[in-house]
Amino acid sequence: MSLRSLFVDFNSYFASVEQHEDPTLRGRPVGVAPVAAETTSLIAASYEAKAFGVGTGTLVRDARRLCPGIQIRVARPERYVFWHHRLIKAIDHAIPIARVGSIDEVACELVGRQRRREVAEEIAQQVKDEVALAAPGGAIRCSIGIAPNDFLAKTASDMRKPDGLTVIEQADLPQALHGLELRDLCGIGRSMEARLHEAGITTVAQLTAADKHRLRHAWGGIEGERMWGLLRGAWLPTAPTERGSIGHSHVLGPELRTPIGARAVLKKLLVKAAMRMRREEMLSGALAVRIRFIGHDQRWERDLAFDPTDDSRELLRLLNGMLDSGNRHRPLPGPINATPLSVSVTLMRLVPRTQSSGSLFAPTQDTRRIDALVDRVNAKFGYNKLYFGSMQLALEHDAAPMRIPFNRVPDTGSENEASHDALWLQTMNRFKAIAEGEHRRRERKNS
Repeated sequence: MSLRSLFVDFNSYFASVEQHEDPTLRGRPVGVAPVAAETTSLIAASYEAKAFGVGTGTLVRDARRLCPGIQIRVARPERYVFWHHRLIKAIDHAIPIARVGSIDEVACELVGRQRRREVAEEIAQQVKDEVALAAPGGAIRCSIGIAPNDFLAKTASDMRKPDGLTVIEQADLPQALHGLELRDLCGIGRSMEARLHEAGITTVAQLTAADKHRLRHAWGGIEGERMWGLLRGAWLPTAPTERGSIGHSHVLGPELRTPIGARAVLKKLLVKAAMRMRREEMLSGALAVRIRFIGHDQRWERDLAFDPTDDSRELLRLLNGMLDSGNRHRPLPGPINATPLSVSVTLMRLVPRTQSSGSLFAPTQDTRRIDALVDRVNAKFGYNKLYFGSMQLALEHDAAPMRIPFNRVPDTGSENEASHDALWLQTMNRFKAIAEGEHRRRERKNS
């Protein structure tokens, strides 16, 4: 009776949706790219493509070389959102959903007799059956993990793909995890892995044997103790958090890897973040800007604090000042003659509008009415129907469109791009990091 979580992970989700909607793609290698360009990276690959060494982060041109018959499709986030909601309903026929982790992951809590292994496995099979009914043809499949908590259930769902079912009981711990690599565990990325190595932990067996104090030291805080408990099957629901920032980032397409192009995209990202902030009735008191360059590991970054505001024009003025602070004769700061690869803006120090008196120099009521009018027009007729002229170049190349994030499902109102009928969202941070790393690796190799 130690089982409490059933975790559903849809396999190669974006590519699977493409295969489902186009039966001619079933059984064939498929890659999904954010834009139609040979120099961009794939954000998904079907299992047929993965058999050739193609995966998330592979450049399109490399994917064609590794797998000559691969079919490349440009991402259609509105379809992925549509199928997300349809599949959620299918799962709900078998078991209520406790938490939506991302566009392709959901967690369900087992209660009462459902915690018995045989019953939990029956429910898992029912989930698979309901998915097959919702999406007949077998293109969309899911792997399911069952364990004492969501962390271990998610880990179990990754152990057998595609279409797997893995159960980890309390009695199986920690031995059931010892065959994994550190990076196989949720929450351990490249930097965390390096910190663990510095602490003398290089295997999962060593990680599970470490005491609370050692893990707290390695993580630099309470998260280390939390990991200690999760690895042992403790039920630790995610604590509610308050939003501390709103931001967007974007890997620049080849046509925008210029100082002027990067600057235009930064402005579009900032205006998008400001619109979201106003929808949430928040004010921002700080702005962070980051720019990465091809062939340079060091990024340009600036942070600026100011009196709380939500006015797009004031925020754009502050952004211009940050970008011009180094050299007003150059359109973009950073290494001389360097090619920008990605940009990001983050509004921080958020406070509810009702809890801040704002600045003595805050925008007038007329200015706020203009912002509200622009937001209403864009929400009704499509994002960027009304926009600032300095964003024009970014709009011409459809830069920084809505993206499907890996940690939540899109908000229908705040980011409805004009070129799409349904839901788009901020860039996929996991894809951005992979794409940046691949571009820097290739640039160093060719230099």
